[in-house]
Amino acid sequence: MTSIPTLSSFDDDSLDRAFAALEKQARADAATLDGTEAVEAFRLRWIGRKQGLLNDVSSKWLKAAPPEAKKPVGERFKALKELVERLLEQSAGAGPSDAELSAEAIDITLPGTQRLMGAEHPITRTMNEIVGVFAALGYSVGVGPEVETDYYNFECMNFPPDHPARDTQDTIAIAGQERRPPRDRLLLRTHTSPVQMRTMEVQPPPVQIVIPGKVHRNDAADATHSPIFHQVEGLCVDTNVTFSDLKGTLDYAMKALFGSSVKTRFFPSFFPFTEPSADVQISCIFCGGKGCRKCKHSGWIELLGCGMVDPVVFAFAAEKQPAYDPKKISGFAFGMGVERIAMMKYGISEIGQLFAGDMRFSGQFA
Repeated sequence: MTSIPTLSSFDDDSLDRAFAALEKQARADAATLDGTEAVEAFRLRWIGRKQGLLNDVSSKWLKAAPPEAKKPVGERFKALKELVERLLEQSAGAGPSDAELSAEAIDITLPGTQRLMGAEHPITRTMNEIVGVFAALGYSVGVGPEVETDYYNFECMNFPPDHPARDTQDTIAIAGQERRPPRDRLLLRTHTSPVQMRTMEVQPPPVQIVIPGKVHRNDAADATHSPIFHQVEGLCVDTNVTFSDLKGTLDYAMKALFGSSVKTRFFPSFFPFTEPSADVQISCIFCGGKGCRKCKHSGWIELLGCGMVDPVVFAFAAEKQPAYDPKKISGFAFGMGVERIAMMKYGISEIGQLFAGDMRFSGQFA
């Protein structure tokens, strides 16, 4: 059937025969569909807006029917339209033909694209572990810029200009700073201590904060040193903070990081921003304090520095935050290298491996 004939009679028998023929034709057309192109042709032939057979049925039968026949014609037309739409839906859901499937076939014997599961870098993992220990003690986390001014990196930390103490933290300066005042010249920070001062300038005591971050020093690279490394520093300021509080805090932290059997001991040292200052050693985690090559047969490993905050540092903070009166408050500070702790925890002998980007090395920690 290529076109819709004109009906001469609109009685029920004539309508039944006419619509039955159309339904038979629709089913026959749908049974021969074998691909997306054939399905589209079926759709255009039967329900196309301009040349579709259902459009002709509506024009020649439904609109031309006398008033008393419009209802029976309309009911049969609705049933025919639903049948065509159902056949079209079934044909479209049947999928592509065998020829089309063959053209788009995929060789399932080929190896697939493997998506590797990512993991924290040992530096990131160690830094997060250290921060987590102090977060459990109520410390918040502070961050600050890696490019600092001379004032925040040195001067307010009690490193006066041209003082010999600056030699121990020789750093990398930003070019083109000659016209700036010395304290405003930019450099790559040598420690995360500037964040301690920035925090005190905006927050009155009490303060409990740890500062993780990347730092830079003009150090020659070797097995245990790198010009770029990471630190976690801490600051605790309140009334009546004592050296005993510092010792108890660090002893707890070392046990949390390395195990409850670890012991700590303190030796006098010097840092410009703390007074008194101390180096902290822990009992060797490799030999249990008996003495081995890694602890140079001493049974102890030096791990971090600490001390009571020097009143001079509080005096700098008091310029913007008067609550830091050295006569009324006290505090302690500490700092540790993340790479050193990571190397101890994971048995890494060469610090350069942490920065080499070698997936064979990093994959061991996944």
